Amino acid sequence: MDPTHAALLGGLAGVLIGSMSALAVGVSERAQRRITTPLPKPPIPDGASAVLTVLRSSALVIDRSERVVNTSPSAVALGLIDREHLVQPALLDAVRKVHRDGEIRELELEIPLPGRPSAWVLARVAPLLDAHVLLLIDDLTTAHRVEEVRRDFVVNVSHELKTPVGGLSLLAEAIADAKDDPEAVERFASRMQLESARLGKLIKEIVDLSRLQSADGMQQPRPVLIAEVVREAVDLSLIEAEAKGIRIVERVAPGAVAYGDYSLLVTAVRNLIDNAIAYSPAGTEVGVGGHTGLDGVRITVADRGGGIPAVEQERIFERFYRVDAARSRSTGGTGLGLAIVKHICANHGGRVSVWSRQGHGSTFTISLPPAPAPEVGAAPTLEGSSV
Repeated sequence: MDPTHAALLGGLAGVLIGSMSALAVGVSERAQRRITTPLPKPPIPDGASAVLTVLRSSALVIDRSERVVNTSPSAVALGLIDREHLVQPALLDAVRKVHRDGEIRELELEIPLPGRPSAWVLARVAPLLDAHVLLLIDDLTTAHRVEEVRRDFVVNVSHELKTPVGGLSLLAEAIADAKDDPEAVERFASRMQLESARLGKLIKEIVDLSRLQSADGMQQPRPVLIAEVVREAVDLSLIEAEAKGIRIVERVAPGAVAYGDYSLLVTAVRNLIDNAIAYSPAGTEVGVGGHTGLDGVRITVADRGGGIPAVEQERIFERFYRVDAARSRSTGGTGLGLAIVKHICANHGGRVSVWSRQGHGSTFTISLPPAPAPEVGAAPTLEGSSV
């Protein structure tokens, strides 16, 4: 054979062998990848992610391996998942049952949260095609707390009404037994008047508080002169103040104006003054002030009483809460006065706060937003103005 042809054939044989070797290596690598690469997870159904973003409920999608493959941010905030797994045993059990039989399930449960009050949720677990389960979570925490407040309110009202009603019943029996003793009848009748007044005050404050908590707590807000509000509140409290020899001192800026309901503001200030009188020693002073600042209007009521312990100050605006229940009963307190003040301030877009130190008295401050500027050319109408 010719040397040239021999070389050519040798080169072609080398190329062929190299190609076959490369092909064998490629086939081997592809086979190896098929062995080591795990099978893909079942895909999430088309559009599921888009649907989760518009749901009002917290939503989670769980596959058959119990892995959370999609979730809404609120579900994470509720502490339902850790990495890719459900951490609530009751929910996980419901998911397993739905995977097993495909039946929709609902359950309500309490979820403990670290450092915070527990959350109450309503969970609905349903199959999502063949490979997934959809978990919808509605947060019922607010509804549960409102129900607890309502239930506590009913219990407290029942308890508070029971005392004066029971007292009136006993006094009526005493009068009947002492009908031949004019002095005893007069004494019991006087007590009945006191209990009747207390009962009437309690019922009025319950009605006022219910009205303030409704949507129409403030019907027609308008500019109000704070000086007139304070003057009327002081006039309504003078009898109680004079009975204890307490002097009420007013220091109100004449130009202070707030925007709101005149009668409600008078009620709020009067409640604070009555509270100061009830807890002040006889012969002392109660100061009432009012002024306008850059952040709005402030009305202060200061007394020289025994003060409020620091641990009690956050609770004194709760309904029926009393720092000294025995003393409140002796002074005719219902435990609703400060709660009414709090709701009146909230309805006006403001707030009420307290500074107090035991042995140094207390100062309550009503903070209200400033009145809006009148329109150009409009004559302002100030409610409470004597002009």
